[in-house]
Amino acid sequence: MRPTARHQFHTMSAASQAPAIATEARETRDTRGKSKLITVALAFLFGSLGAHRFYLKGPGDKFGWAHLIGTVAGVIGIAWLMIGVGNTALNWVFAVAGGISLTSAFLTAIVFGLRPDEKWDARYNPHGAPTRSGWPVVILIILSLMIGTGLLMAGLAISFQTFFESQVEAAKALSQE
Repeated sequence: MRPTARHQFHTMSAASQAPAIATEARETRDTRGKSKLITVALAFLFGSLGAHRFYLKGPGDKFGWAHLIGTVAGVIGIAWLMIGVGNTALNWVFAVAGGISLTSAFLTAIVFGLRPDEKWDARYNPHGAPTRSGWPVVILIILSLMIGTGLLMAGLAISFQTFFESQVEAAKALSQE
């Protein structure tokens, strides 16, 4: 029995719709609504590990992995500086990488928290319920500002103190010759 033109049309349209349906399912999966409060809390608590990036973009996010690698390097650098192992300059580079990851996580919590709800919904929550930032987001912004600023100032103070102490030691060694 030979298929009619109408039957061929339905068969072709169903076959041609399969890629469109797969694409639509992928887009629906990728555009699930993301909570602003959860993102800010993850950036505040675990931002140096890239948790907020992995929450928003998934495990393939390069910047999330950069946060994680920077933090691990920072922990190694600080530990090695404390026990006096390895190359001091390389340990300082590692420690600075960890500090950058930590302070940028707090900065990210501030930036995401201060983003207007309409812009947040347009980018990260297009099909979900409208976001209503409340006091928890404001409190996390304030804490991020306080802790991030304190860590940045402490890191700068320790770095400058170490640099000037090394300069004094070099000057003493030079004057002893």
